[in-house]
Amino acid sequence: MWVALDTATDRASVSLGTPGTVALLEENIQGARRHAAALLPSIEALLGRAGATLDDVRGVALSDGPGSFTGLRVGAALVKALARARRLPFWTAPSLMVRAAGVAEPNQLVVAIGNALRGEVYSAGYRFTPTEIVTELIPSVRRPGELMGSAIAPDRVVGEAAPAVLEQLADWAGMPVIGPPDSLPRASHLLNLVGRLGGAHEVVAVGEWEPVYGRPAEAQVRWEKAHGRPLPDPVGGSR
Repeated sequence: MWVALDTATDRASVSLGTPGTVALLEENIQGARRHAAALLPSIEALLGRAGATLDDVRGVALSDGPGSFTGLRVGAALVKALARARRLPFWTAPSLMVRAAGVAEPNQLVVAIGNALRGEVYSAGYRFTPTEIVTELIPSVRRPGELMGSAIAPDRVVGEAAPAVLEQLADWAGMPVIGPPDSLPRASHLLNLVGRLGGAHEVVAVGEWEPVYGRPAEAQVRWEKAHGRPLPDPVGGSR
């Protein structure tokens, strides 16, 4: 049995199951400020419903961003602690891939987006074939014009953004952008990416790993603006 978490948005998702199969149990936590307090109790509650304990967990998976800075930090701290304390394999996948997996059909190119504020979007493009997942547009922060100017033709666009941006992307794709609840990343979809070619990957150096935030936290931006220099040893930003 594996535990999978997605904490990249205001709605956290926790799932129990086996990679490559239908999730056994799943629970959602609404509200970013609840993540820190509710994640571990949710895991314990799901294990209790499954008649299991942490001793029965054989691996952990986490969406690694981009997304909510606070949410990603909370999820990373919890999963890294579980992986290191219990010597569990630890797998991650981009949260945008998890979004795309929730709506993808065979051989379709899905562009997944997330609201990056400042008129920008986190965006990536994935093609889901019967044998692998092909990344055709790497995850990054983009202006809508930059995304629409890329040499891709999506079969579906999924995610959230400002209304004006959603309207632009719908015109570009020739179809409405798929929004909540179907657009929200789910831990059960992440679980199905473990072991799939081009999907999730295993983290070996768990202690050194950090989520891909997509951009610095707002607090870091304000600090650097006030001090006129980069923040020493920041944990945010793209990579």
